[in-house]
Amino acid sequence: MKAANPFPALLESFFMDRLMRQRQASPHTIASYRDTFRLLIQYAQQRLRKAPSQLTLPDLDTAFVGTFLDHLEQKRDNSARSRNVRLAAIHSFFRYVALHAPEYSAVAQRVLAMPSKRYVRRPICFLTPVEIDALLAVPDLNAWNGRRDRALLLLAVQTGLRAAEVIGLRCENIVLGAGAHVQCLGKGRKTRCTPLRRETVAVLRGWLRERHGQPSDPVFPTTRGQPLGHDGLEYLLNKHLTVARRHCSTLVKKRVTFHSLRHSLAMNLLHHGADRAVIALWLGHENVETTSIYLQADMQMKEQALAKTTAAQARATRYRPSDRVLAFLKGL
Repeated sequence: MKAANPFPALLESFFMDRLMRQRQASPHTIASYRDTFRLLIQYAQQRLRKAPSQLTLPDLDTAFVGTFLDHLEQKRDNSARSRNVRLAAIHSFFRYVALHAPEYSAVAQRVLAMPSKRYVRRPICFLTPVEIDALLAVPDLNAWNGRRDRALLLLAVQTGLRAAEVIGLRCENIVLGAGAHVQCLGKGRKTRCTPLRRETVAVLRGWLRERHGQPSDPVFPTTRGQPLGHDGLEYLLNKHLTVARRHCSTLVKKRVTFHSLRHSLAMNLLHHGADRAVIALWLGHENVETTSIYLQADMQMKEQALAKTTAAQARATRYRPSDRVLAFLKGL
């Protein structure tokens, strides 16, 4: 790459040459990187008052990238994990810049030195069977989009598909005959098949009959016939959650995302005695150890383990307050 090449040319070659030709990145990875740079360029346009084609690499220094990441958290309500995903995409671009445009290596090295943000790892959020029933009861079956939403949510709860996997489903991926299953392309471009229950098959059969799409058409389109996007999927879920919370009080305190439905299936399998290897296979995890998050979140299993232990023989003693001076110093 010549030194005279501006930022737009470097960005284009990063996507076309590095991601698509050399790495043959999956469509999900390319879409994630694309969204990161769309957000970055839009933020630069507002903050620097420059058109995207006029941006230069020195404009994207550590100070600017830092304010952009803070903007994602504060204005767009992104979590620290989402922030780190955006930073990883920016790091990948600047590694390419350091290799193909060495005149910008100083800027690239400073950006690459920016660390990921640490965050508190809270227990996963999942729904109980009662909460799932409350959510599935919300969509209006008298409306076209209500029937679509009911089929989508039921499929997600029963299969544990990721948001991107649901969005990418085509009519040909649903098999409703003997051995009914859904086929999807997951992370790492791994294809997996997930069996379907009879009630899910019945709902999907009715929906696909009404949908009347071609094999390559999306299973769950928008009202205009286009595939649902991530924003549309989250809007759909939040709309029904708002109503479900009126009838199920335990949902009020939970921060539910589409991924929570995936966690709910895993917890349901765990409670019914499914082996961790089976859960990992079902969800398409690369490593069985990934399923350990469900063991950590399962209070029922912890309580059962606690019930098998014996209580310590500790005698209760009378409390005696310490000297006032020592208590004052201790409280500082």
